[in-house]
Amino acid sequence: MSIEVNNESGVEVDERSFAGLAGHVLGEMGINPLAELSILVVDEAVMADLHEKWMGEPGPTDVLSFPMDELRPGGGARGDGDGATDPALLGDVVLCPQVAAKQAETAGHSTEDELDLLLTHGILHLLGYDHAEPEEHKEMFGLQAKLLESWQEVRTQR
Repeated sequence: MSIEVNNESGVEVDERSFAGLAGHVLGEMGINPLAELSILVVDEAVMADLHEKWMGEPGPTDVLSFPMDELRPGGGARGDGDGATDPALLGDVVLCPQVAAKQAETAGHSTEDELDLLLTHGILHLLGYDHAEPEEHKEMFGLQAKLLESWQEVRTQR
C-alpha cells in the first residue's frame, strides 16, 4: 500500500500509527496492495473551509473523505472484471484533530482512539460504505467496530 500522511494541523499526531492503521484496514478489506491513499491532517479553519465548500455546511467537522476511484472490497475499480489485480488511487481522508479531541472528551476515550475511529470511518467511505439508511448504518458501523478491534489486537502484539 502506498499511504501518504501529511500533517498540516499544527498538532502533533502519530503519523506512523495512521499509516499502520490505514494499511491494516485496507488489508482487512482485501484492497489491492498497490492501491494509494492520502491522509491529510488539518486545523479547524482549513476543515471549516472544506466542510463549507464540499458539504455546504458551516464550521469544522471531524473527517471528510474524497474518493478518487470507485472501489469495492476485494478488488480495484468497479467494472474492471474481477478487479483483484487492479491498483487504484483510493482518494483522500482529511482529519481534524482539534474536533476529534472535543469528541473524544465527550465520548470518554483518548484523542488517539477517536482519530483511529475517524480514519477507519473515512476509509470505509472511500470504499463506498455509507450510513444514511438504517441497514447501511448497521453494516458500516459494525464493520468499523470489527476493524478497530482487530487493529487494537495488532497494536497490543507489537
